[in-house]
Amino acid sequence: MEAVDVWNKALQGAMALPFVKVNREEFIRKELFHYCTPEEIEKAISCSPTDVLNKKQIGKIANGCISYHTTLVCATSGLAGLPGGWAIAGTIPADIAQFYAHVFALAQKLLYLYGWPDFTDKGGKLDDAMAQILTIFTGVMMGSTEAIAATNMLARSVAEQTAKRLAKLPLTRYAIYNVAKQVGKWIGIKLTRESFAKSVGKVIPLVGAPISAGLTYWTFKPMATKLKRHLDKQLEDKDK
Repeated sequence: MEAVDVWNKALQGAMALPFVKVNREEFIRKELFHYCTPEEIEKAISCSPTDVLNKKQIGKIANGCISYHTTLVCATSGLAGLPGGWAIAGTIPADIAQFYAHVFALAQKLLYLYGWPDFTDKGGKLDDAMAQILTIFTGVMMGSTEAIAATNMLARSVAEQTAKRLAKLPLTRYAIYNVAKQVGKWIGIKLTRESFAKSVGKVIPLVGAPISAGLTYWTFKPMATKLKRHLDKQLEDKDK
């Protein structure tokens, strides 16, 4: 199987899970409840949370989101590594799907927090174009320079336009689909290697669960931190 096909399979599995989609308005209302007045929350929804929160507050909320998803993804991965838990034949793809579903959900939350527009369409769904955008942001979380350059270009477009939904931006102008394909291929190569390492740990009785959870933690947490740092830098550049 080609590397890009490996990623597409993981992408499809993750996008099919119910928790992958984040409602922007609900997320902002929930996270800003303890920091803002009702008027400020409405402004954050119509414009950006960065208009009503300071950097310390943004960082605190972002770190809370990262901790939440890290805990969930590690718990699920640990369960997948337990002997007699999930069938070995179905464990590895399910584990990969839930891992990247948490990656996508966290990415949306952080992006909304830092002022990005809604990823969903008018029907509240994540379409194929947004799946490609999430692929690119996954590349950012894994250190792809091509993905970082693409998201910086997108960030400038978001700042220049007033679109409430990301799908309204002229994505073809930025060769998003071509970048997503290249990034997906790059992730697919890494994914194949990581899947083998995790599968070895899972077939060792009693040791599988902690190995699986540990590998997941040391993969997910650095990825999440990289995205936060990337968004922090974009916010700093915007304020200059």
